[in-house]
Amino acid sequence: MNQSLNVRSRSYQQTRQLGHRLGELLEGGDVLCLSGDLGAGKTALASGIAAGWGALENVNSPTFVFVHEHHRARDSQRLFHLDCYRLESAADALSIGLDDILAGSDVTVIEWPERILSFLPDERLWIALEQPSAQDERVLIFKPSGSRYERLLEELRRKLESGIQGEIAGKISLETKTQIDADEK
Repeated sequence: MNQSLNVRSRSYQQTRQLGHRLGELLEGGDVLCLSGDLGAGKTALASGIAAGWGALENVNSPTFVFVHEHHRARDSQRLFHLDCYRLESAADALSIGLDDILAGSDVTVIEWPERILSFLPDERLWIALEQPSAQDERVLIFKPSGSRYERLLEELRRKLESGIQGEIAGKISLETKTQIDADEK
């Protein structure tokens, strides 16, 4: 049984802070997939994730570079931030070293993961960002695949329930849903 978590953010800052909380929980080898339309807040979330993880460099949209490599002071682990929007083929994905990045023990954050589905590991955290009618409002839907990501999502849910509302102007709404996998029906 998989748990999903829906979070409603009402501003860029809330989305970034949510990412920061998630970034604090990441371990080597984690793969996060950020899915959503243009302007949905993927890079804002990625920026917060990298900051919470401890990146020394700021995160910007890597659209024209494909891959940004980030470092932190406390160890030699890296965070790879990929933007796959402009990838058009499997050859393009291989040309940016995607197979080596995913086989490594570093953290990987991927924007536009739909373009490289065949390369993604079965276990990952998928985060869909949706834009309801309000301009700055976002709904983030976290869907774990695998026990590591189910634990990560539970840790994030506890972290959010215990502290995020007091640190950000306004409230972030949380909703946990249970999804039954097809093989468990």
